[in-house]
Amino acid sequence: MQHVKIPQERIGVLIGEGGETMREIEAEAEVRLDIDSENGSVAIESVGDPVRGLKGPDIVRAIGRGFAPDDAMALLADDLMMFELVDIAAASRNKNDLKRKKGRLIGEGGRTRELMEELSGASVVIYGSTLGAIGTPQQVDVVRTAAEMLLDGAPHGAVYSFLEEKHTEMKRAGLEYHRFPGGQP
Repeated sequence: MQHVKIPQERIGVLIGEGGETMREIEAEAEVRLDIDSENGSVAIESVGDPVRGLKGPDIVRAIGRGFAPDDAMALLADDLMMFELVDIAAASRNKNDLKRKKGRLIGEGGRTRELMEELSGASVVIYGSTLGAIGTPQQVDVVRTAAEMLLDGAPHGAVYSFLEEKHTEMKRAGLEYHRFPGGQP
């Protein structure tokens, strides 16, 4: 059994209307959730396929870090799907610096976060003092690198170029992967 602590304001999202989201997570991830809404503690017990059960805590953590339940459930779509957090607070000197760095990651009108999502193929959420990403290892790595570049003070233009370059690389790798031997591309 694993225990995950999530912010109290996210408990309602985890439970869902009439317990719908909680039941869906329990059914799909083959786990049992015991939610303590007083302190935000969630006990997760695997009750079926242990491999699917391993994704349960990450689904709960992802919802706790601001992901919509449907986006968090994408972790079950494929064994390779993963959830990762970048701690913005750890890269900040104080509250003002945290606010500034969060602003850099979000971008004007949310554009930087949207580009990270669009060009990496991962789902990206900035909530509290963390940036969360859900995707394949390669997609999550691209988001993490872009976030670290921004947190280290790289100009947005350089980060956008990096994202576009990685997008093209992943697209090319995908095309080569799907190319049939002996046939026309």
